[in-house]
Amino acid sequence: MGLADRLLDAWYAGHPALVLLRPLESLYRRVVQRKRARFISGEQPGYRAPVPVIVVGNITVGGTGKTPMILWMIEHCRRQGLRVGVVSRGYGAKPPQLPWRVRADQSAAQAGDEPLLIVQRSDVPLVIDPDRSRAVQALLAAETLDLILCDDGMQHYRLARDLELVLIDAARGLGNRRCLPAGPLREPVERLQAVDALLYNGAMTDRDDGYGFVLKPTALVNLRTGERAGLERFAAGQAVHAVAGIGNPQRFFNTLQGLNWQPVPHPFADHAEYSAQALSFSPALPLIMTEKDAVKCRAFAADDWWYLAVDAVPSPAFQAWFDAQLDRLLPGSGHS
Repeated sequence: MGLADRLLDAWYAGHPALVLLRPLESLYRRVVQRKRARFISGEQPGYRAPVPVIVVGNITVGGTGKTPMILWMIEHCRRQGLRVGVVSRGYGAKPPQLPWRVRADQSAAQAGDEPLLIVQRSDVPLVIDPDRSRAVQALLAAETLDLILCDDGMQHYRLARDLELVLIDAARGLGNRRCLPAGPLREPVERLQAVDALLYNGAMTDRDDGYGFVLKPTALVNLRTGERAGLERFAAGQAVHAVAGIGNPQRFFNTLQGLNWQPVPHPFADHAEYSAQALSFSPALPLIMTEKDAVKCRAFAADDWWYLAVDAVPSPAFQAWFDAQLDRLLPGSGHS
């Protein structure tokens, strides 16, 4: 277990040594609070797009299901006749230039694993750039859009936003509720009071302070052939190697157990780079990974490598709330 993994465990499970990081946490809190205050007060000018911008993010380190939720929002908006675009930082991407338009035939090394997954699944117009404002301007210069979804970017205040949605892992919550480096929070917990909605990944029902959503497994997809198989492809009790390089790998392993398979867990760091050698496990068993991992492994995949396709399923109450927000942001668009 690496240092990052040990720190993550300490944040969520608790460790007395974290008290030693409180002075650094205090400094970090002051920096992020002052940064936000500068934009709110107008002291630091930002960029406001000519179309509504919805930020889908979190305040914790680690995955909370943003990518499946963004894919759901893309399809939901499209069904109502809206033209949607997406901007993303493109974590780990090394494009020839910035901003960079992501295409389905690019590599994950060039485009970033999550942006590439989103484009391959939805063919949505998507631009990556750590400067989200510049990404939005490049996207609007190339496409006529009604709405832009910002993948993460909660703390990128230079980009003005019309709606902020924060996703939280329902099982892990906010850990010890402390800011970096003494805890997993990118911003103080009070920041949640200013957002428009909270969504709890893994919550079967809505909560007093937010909405529930689940990730529903829909199919197994073969990395080499693209064959799409039903979840009955493997019988109950089947042992499989399970690979997950996401913010919370255990959530993926739990999902496979919930499908009555017997996963042999192989957790990797979020956004990990893979090789055939790194994924050569014994004994020989079928291998199942996340879709985010699969976009980096197709070139060297073995015959019995699969990814589990999942879809976000938000609660009916959230869907009704989201539709009301679209009506507010896009009056007269005739989408509803």
